[in-house]
Amino acid sequence: MRKTLLTVLNTLMMLSFATVAFAADGDAAAGLGLLAIGTAVGIGLAAAGCGIGQGLAVKAACEGTARNPEASGKISQSLILGLAFIESLCIYALLIDLILLFVK
Repeated sequence: MRKTLLTVLNTLMMLSFATVAFAADGDAAAGLGLLAIGTAVGIGLAAAGCGIGQGLAVKAACEGTARNPEASGKISQSLILGLAFIESLCIYALLIDLILLFVK
């Protein structure tokens, strides 16, 4: 039931955005507003995803350290490396959004 509901909602969302995209005229100023909204949504989703990923990583590291305190050094090293990779994804999303926003 949940999968069907999500599929229907995603389809409706895509159809509603498609009508806005295809109805756009050739005016460059009108496209900038939609581009700004798109970049804001893009970086918002990227930041939310990275925040959830980092929270789960820290949670797993804390649980691992609580279960085995002797391995805290290796867990901390892996945690810092993983957090750097997760944060780089958000920085890449920001870079792409800035390129899209300022190149137009």
